[in-house]
Order: sequence, then structure tokens, then C-alpha cells
Amino acid sequence: MDKYYLLLGIVLVFIGIFGIIIRKNLITMLVATEIMLNGVNISLVSVSHFLGKVDAQVMSIIVLTVAASEVAIGLGLIVSIFRLKGYEASEEITELRD
Repeated sequence: MDKYYLLLGIVLVFIGIFGIIIRKNLITMLVATEIMLNGVNISLVSVSHFLGKVDAQVMSIIVLTVAASEVAIGLGLIVSIFRLKGYEASEEITELRD
């Protein structure tokens, strides 16, 4: 049964990678990043359960907490960029490179 959770985690990571590569909207890229992170967490908990250890499960809860704050900060930055500059896509933001 654990192999199905591990497979689900791997599939979620690839869906997230696909979403980042294909979509150029910043909010969609943020959601794809969170899908990838959740896939890694599912895989981590699955392997931890298979090995009978609790350490990785505790670390996964901490990672989810940090990810929630990351989403709040990232979404705030994206909304601020959109309000100030009117940019939606990641290709339109070139001023940050200069």
C-alpha cells in the first residue's frame, strides 16, 4: 500500500514540474510549486511510514507550515507586482534582472 502513496507523490511532483514549465502565469506557477512540495511531502511520509520512523513525518508537518507562509508571502508579492506594474506572466518581469 505504501508504494501507491510513493507513486502518488512522484506523480504530483511531475505534475508540478509540468505546470511550471508550461504555464507562465505567476499564480499558476506558485500553485504548481505547492503541488510539487505536497508531492515531496507525501513521498517523505510514505517512506517514513515504511521505515517505521516518525522523524520524517514531523519534518513534513514543519515543511507544510513553512509552505503556508511561503504561499502567503508569494501571493502578496505577486498581487503587489500586478497592482504596480500590471504584469501577469513571468516573462514580462524584466526589470528585476537589471
